[in-house]
Amino acid sequence: MNMKLEDLRAEIAACRICVENPLKGPLPHEPRPVLQVSAAARVCVCGQAPGTRVHQSGRPFTDPSGDRLRDWMGIGPEIFYDPEKLAIVPMGFCFPGLDHKGGDLPPRPECRTAWHDKLFEAMPQIELVLVIGQYAQSYHLGKARKKSLTETVASWREYFETPPEQGKPAVLPLPHPSWRNNAWLRKHPWFEADLLPVLKKEVARLI
Repeated sequence: MNMKLEDLRAEIAACRICVENPLKGPLPHEPRPVLQVSAAARVCVCGQAPGTRVHQSGRPFTDPSGDRLRDWMGIGPEIFYDPEKLAIVPMGFCFPGLDHKGGDLPPRPECRTAWHDKLFEAMPQIELVLVIGQYAQSYHLGKARKKSLTETVASWREYFETPPEQGKPAVLPLPHPSWRNNAWLRKHPWFEADLLPVLKKEVARLI
C-alpha cells in the first residue's frame, strides 16, 4: 500500500468526526469505521454503510447481503476479503444507528465530506466501481444518476460503456443485495439475465 493510502486508512480508523464535530446529531455509539482499501485492487464495491452485524464484526458484508453480493460477483470470501484484489468503500464507514422503525439510518454525511475524494484520488488503479444504493450512486454518478434506483440500474450499459467522467472507472449500479429486494429481482428479470453475466465477466477479468 502506498504511503498516502496507508496514512488515509490510519486516519479513517481513528476518525471521530461524527462524534466530536458532527454535521448533524452525533453518532449514537462509538465509531468503528469499516472499509477495505489497497493500491492494487482494480475493483471497488461502494455501498451504503455497515449494518448491525458488520458493526459487531468489523468486517464488511458479513451478513446474508454479503453472501448474495458475492454470488452476484461470482467470487468467494477468500477473494472478496483480499484487499489486493478488492476494495470496499461504503458511503458511511460506521454503522449510523437505527431509526424509530428499527431500520438503518442513512450513511453519515461526514465520511463523504472528509474522506471519499481523497481515498479515490489515492486509488487511481480502480477500473470498475460497483455502486449499491442511491447514496453511492449519487456520489459516483452525479448528475448522470436517474430519478429512481430502478431507472439507474436499468441504465447500467450507459454508465458501464461510458463512465460519467472521462478517465474515471467504469461503473455498474446495483440494487442492494438484501433479501428484502427479492420482489424487485422477480419484477426485473433483466437484472439477472443481462447485467449479472457482465458483472461476473468483468470481476473475473480484473481479479
